[in-house]
Amino acid sequence: MLPDNQPCSGLLLDIGGVLTTDFFAAIGAHCERLGLPRDRFREVVTTDPVGRRLYHQIERGEITQATFEEGLAERLGVERHGLLKGLLADAQPNVAIIDAAERARQAGVRTGVITNSWGTDPYNPYEAFDLHRRFDTVVISGEVSLRKPEPAIYALAAERLGLSPSACVFVDDVEQNLPPARALGMATIHHVENAGTLYQLERLLQIPLGDRGEPSSADENGSTLPGAAAGRSAGPDPPSL
Repeated sequence: MLPDNQPCSGLLLDIGGVLTTDFFAAIGAHCERLGLPRDRFREVVTTDPVGRRLYHQIERGEITQATFEEGLAERLGVERHGLLKGLLADAQPNVAIIDAAERARQAGVRTGVITNSWGTDPYNPYEAFDLHRRFDTVVISGEVSLRKPEPAIYALAAERLGLSPSACVFVDDVEQNLPPARALGMATIHHVENAGTLYQLERLLQIPLGDRGEPSSADENGSTLPGAAAGRSAGPDPPSL
């Protein structure tokens, strides 16, 4: 990590839950539409050995999206057709963070995304984000056979930016994805809500990013303190995108 008086020159962002609105809320809402308990998806991909294996396989690009969708539907006990699209339907672009990333890039910060992916064919959940135009590098887990929180995926993203990990800040809504990035020397932010994340980014990048409201109750590494929203770190290796 760089000295406090030296700004980070690279910004790496998660997609689901950072560049989008709440990832877990979107999935929970669709589970309820399907007549399932709100947390059923999370249970399947974290505590069910078959579901967990499927999830890791799709994230590493070891199986096709169709195979994942079929296997997930079987574990959930629902119809396969349109399942993945439905699970992500309520995850809308998080305009405040997207705009902040663009401002940072315009100010000379190298920017990129790191995402654990559910595949992009035939359904591409990133299509509307125009990622390759907006960011200097796009690291999609299935395309590089790596997944968060494996340290190599963070090192690869920094390398593609042409920067050392210690020159970068990484933002993710899943707290378990942060320690490996931090161990490489990256500054990290646990994204809980926009105001807190923007406050931390302005401090680390040392550039104004627009109206951010009141800062959240987060420490310098983005770890949530009492009083801030929580719930994204429970359970083993929680799902992410």
